[in-house]
Amino acid sequence: MPKSILRRALLLMTATSLALCAADPIVGTWVLDGKKSIFRPGPAPRSQTRVYRQSEGGITATVVTVGLDGKVTTVEYPVNYDGRSYAVAGSPDFDAIQMTQVTERRSESALLHGGKVLARSVREVSQDGTTLTITYEGTTSEGDAFKNVSLYEKR
Repeated sequence: MPKSILRRALLLMTATSLALCAADPIVGTWVLDGKKSIFRPGPAPRSQTRVYRQSEGGITATVVTVGLDGKVTTVEYPVNYDGRSYAVAGSPDFDAIQMTQVTERRSESALLHGGKVLARSVREVSQDGTTLTITYEGTTSEGDAFKNVSLYEKR
């Protein structure tokens, strides 16, 4: 196959990938509304900001959490909806994530540590694109059950 055809095909695939990422309503900055969120057993963090940005490989998520003790944790992972495991950097609890896209606005994830699923989450962007809800439940590495419903406002 001629190089010019391969080059055009690669450019078209890249443009299509970028267009799909741009259309993903998750892209942007989301700030936790602790008063509207539920953390069981709790407590809620002091603050949390989630940034989903377009990157060369698609979308990258960066989650910055400030705990009640003032400790800052930064977690980063790729947003890929193919159900395969991808590394999670910076998390004390999870080392991988598997994501699938259910609809344009809803995705489901499994969070793993050492190959074992410890938590599952459902992430959904509101129809108007201004609110993000993440329902997150599972078991900590110590064996304690949790269920959080976090609400975020888009900035």
